[in-house]
Amino acid sequence: MKETGWDGKNELVVELNGRPSGTVSPRLFGTNIEHTRACVYKGLSAQLLRNRKFAGKPTVRTGQACEWYPIGDRAFLGFGEPYTRHHEMYHMHRANEAQSQRIVNFWPGESCGIGQHELPLRAGETYEFRIVAKTDAPLSLKVELCARFGKRIYAEEEIALTGNDWRTYEISLTCLFDDADADLRLSFVQRASLCIGSVSLLPKGHFRGMRRDVIELLKQMNIKLIRWPGGNFAGEYNWADGLLPCDMRAPLQSWLGIETQPFTMGYDFHEIDTDDFIALCREVGAEPFITINPCWNTPEESAAWVEYCNGDVSTPFGRLRAKNGHPEKYNVRLWSLGNEFGYGHMEGENTPEGYARLARANAEKMLAVCPDLTLCSSGPYPNGKWARQSAAAICDIAPLVSQHFYAGQPMYRSVDAIEGDYEACVSQVSNLLSQLKQNRAELPQNAAISMDEWNVWYAWNRPSSVTDGIFAAKTLHMLMTQAQTLSIAQACSFEAVNEGLIEVLPHEARLTAQGQVFKLMSGHIGGEICCAKDDALATRHGKHVFLTVINSSFSKESRISLARLQSTQSLVPYKASLCTADSVTPPSYFTTTPALPTDPLTYNLPPHSILAVWLSDETDLPAQ
Repeated sequence: MKETGWDGKNELVVELNGRPSGTVSPRLFGTNIEHTRACVYKGLSAQLLRNRKFAGKPTVRTGQACEWYPIGDRAFLGFGEPYTRHHEMYHMHRANEAQSQRIVNFWPGESCGIGQHELPLRAGETYEFRIVAKTDAPLSLKVELCARFGKRIYAEEEIALTGNDWRTYEISLTCLFDDADADLRLSFVQRASLCIGSVSLLPKGHFRGMRRDVIELLKQMNIKLIRWPGGNFAGEYNWADGLLPCDMRAPLQSWLGIETQPFTMGYDFHEIDTDDFIALCREVGAEPFITINPCWNTPEESAAWVEYCNGDVSTPFGRLRAKNGHPEKYNVRLWSLGNEFGYGHMEGENTPEGYARLARANAEKMLAVCPDLTLCSSGPYPNGKWARQSAAAICDIAPLVSQHFYAGQPMYRSVDAIEGDYEACVSQVSNLLSQLKQNRAELPQNAAISMDEWNVWYAWNRPSSVTDGIFAAKTLHMLMTQAQTLSIAQACSFEAVNEGLIEVLPHEARLTAQGQVFKLMSGHIGGEICCAKDDALATRHGKHVFLTVINSSFSKESRISLARLQSTQSLVPYKASLCTADSVTPPSYFTTTPALPTDPLTYNLPPHSILAVWLSDETDLPAQ
């Protein structure tokens, strides 16, 4: 490859090499969909209700579940016989997961029930309401969408509830007014005892309970690999619970409360199962990458998950998948043998020898079901001891090795420290590269790296920024240019929804600066690398070339010259865009405008900006 670089005038001269140095793998443009936290809750899931299955302890002295309020001065509220439950393949030990909300009215003619605030409703939107309930006497349940405490009614219906067994009732409600802080109220006046097992409220037109606007942005970014259900949440996830109907699945209490408490009260409500995840991957055009729970699922149960995904209808779980409406195999080839073992915050085997035994036991059962899986092992890499005693010990059956990296967060402690915070964050891409090189040197030669979590630390606890975007651009650039040398088989940002690439609001979703970068740089996917140096990358796609250049300087402008491209390659630019920003502090986004050359072959790049240029042979220019 031709050496190119910046000259003393801060100008980059680009020259293409006639011999490509590798192809950009689509698997480098992956992301995580961690089942719990804001990624699904108030993110990917279209569900409007919080704690819709009544997990956790009741609110002090009132008897109603957390997130709900009581209706009626003399209503008696408490927890009743649960409707939700776990599958028989559940072995974890958690508390207050499977419960129902009981409402007893001793005083006929008085209204009693429960309600929930803070629902973002839109005028003209139709909502699908569903309730699973049982009662000891017939009653008429009033369902209202309304202003706070029912001061103004937006939509209402009554449902006749009968029977002392669990029954599901469904209605549609069309809202008449906009209200960002509306209520759902469920009430009755009959003398009766009502037990509610679960409640659901979804806007009509959702995709299998997921938001279509979020899915559309995943498509726009060309996400090609999705790792699920975690992340840390893989350590609590019980895949077989997903075989139960969505309303029946018991919430899952988190082992790591700090990971879920700010988002889902420490419980995940299992809104998305394996069938939904595969449907999401197919809708987006991404390859599925599933993480098993080797701590709480047995090797046989992990193998059953593989069989459910990949077995034909002659197998028990393949037949069950077909019964659930999916006769064709899912053909999931990528599987991770747990998440972050060896770090100490995950349950289970945390020594390299112990984990290697556990991982092999699961891997052998899984491969017996489907021999052509590609398995990924876990561990605190780079780590020489783990490389020798774990990765090398199971490399024959798990040739991928997981590596994670989080750059230290910009602290933004003062207005005078912005440049230092920015530079400290962006410069950590070099630390990531150093760790990848160290890991490569320590791992067995036949192992490949799965860089399946990377981001700026605590990107999920604050607004996103252009600082994060430049870090993402430099990370993607580094991964693409180093993948072949360091045997990086795949990479997943952490994580797309509400924690990195996509910001989800009640009625819209938009790309963050990181998401804008993903969308732009995904143009390299499948291209042959014909120039890679510093912050410039060019990939050839047939007769066309796509070039990106990053100016990561906080304050200095730079230039790029394409003179040699025209003189040696007969290539001319036919489109160019420039991503710029006047701020790097959160919240901030790139503004994308057409890039105008200062002369036909030179472009100026402002500080913290990204240039994209599409070039083609003069005889094959696309129509404008």
